[in-house]
Amino acid sequence: MASQVPLFSSKIANEGVDLAGALNRVVDSNWYVLGSEVAAFESEFAAYLGSKTCVSLANGTDALEIALRSLGIGPRKRVALVANAGFYGSTAVHAVGGEPRYVDIDAATLTMSPAALRGALVAGIDAIIVTHLYGQMADIEAIAALAADFRVPLIEDCAQSHGAMRDGVRAGSVGDIGCFSFYPTKNLGAIGDGGALVTNDAELGERARRLRQYGWSKKYHVTEAGGRNSRLDELQAAVLREKLPKLDGWNAQRRAIAARYAAAFADLPVQLPALAASGNEYGNDYVAHLFVIRVQDRAAFVASMAAAGIATDIHYPVPDHRQSAYTGSVNVSLPVTEAAAGTVVTLPCFPGLDDESVERVIAAVRGHFAGR
Repeated sequence: MASQVPLFSSKIANEGVDLAGALNRVVDSNWYVLGSEVAAFESEFAAYLGSKTCVSLANGTDALEIALRSLGIGPRKRVALVANAGFYGSTAVHAVGGEPRYVDIDAATLTMSPAALRGALVAGIDAIIVTHLYGQMADIEAIAALAADFRVPLIEDCAQSHGAMRDGVRAGSVGDIGCFSFYPTKNLGAIGDGGALVTNDAELGERARRLRQYGWSKKYHVTEAGGRNSRLDELQAAVLREKLPKLDGWNAQRRAIAARYAAAFADLPVQLPALAASGNEYGNDYVAHLFVIRVQDRAAFVASMAAAGIATDIHYPVPDHRQSAYTGSVNVSLPVTEAAAGTVVTLPCFPGLDDESVERVIAAVRGHFAGR
């Protein structure tokens, strides 16, 4: 029996990375927190993104929370965000005592709809979190223009879009703050938890640095309310430094797999990730973190893939405003979001996925729809 095609494999994705060298470098230094590896990674990642400042953190959700706190977003402040991005942004909003104001998504890209955002801004919003979902950059130019028009700070959630770029500008370098996760499955993944935020505003960067370590301005002197312990350790920073030079190549591999899927599925009754607006291709603004299609009978499709040995997942089955722990937003009307939640399904797409596995996925998907 053929082995399963995994949704993601750390073993495959990390082949060719000198993990042992990175870890030994830290062990030999005998310095494990906020040392030279962290400082070097922050500098290198900021340079890669074209941002002035990078503040590394313990994880991506902390990055969103500290970004909000750095911008002065706290209790009863209203934050516009989408409800189809896994509740990570919502977690951060609730953590600071803010109020989520969910806006609907674009039917083609599944990212924030600028038209829906405008309606929320007219009603009154204190900050925006825009998520570049599944590796697809949102319409960040239109969203940034709206944020500027309404004088509302903009946070980019780039946890799924490391390296995405449009017109020479990287995801994360457009808004006031860009937030990243380095969870192992990400396009740029550590071997544990990790995160960062980037900004071109020196004051915001300094505030974030204080907030990541108890609110200290200097050791044991707390001058910033709302601080926490959220530090990227030296081991993770060293690993990320080894991986960063490979990121663009890995993203190209992801796009190539996505392009093969798109060509193979073009005549099937599925909705594919949105192509570049400029033509029938995937551009650099799509880094294929997840290859998400939409199918009408998802349960049957998932069962068919499982029978063929193809791993799948659903990103994400329950929109944020429908989560049972929070019932205050259940009356929000988000028809596109809810329709997507019932049809999205993720197929394997990651660097190192071999041709045979890609062809097995294609054959299984086409086989499912044969004769239907």
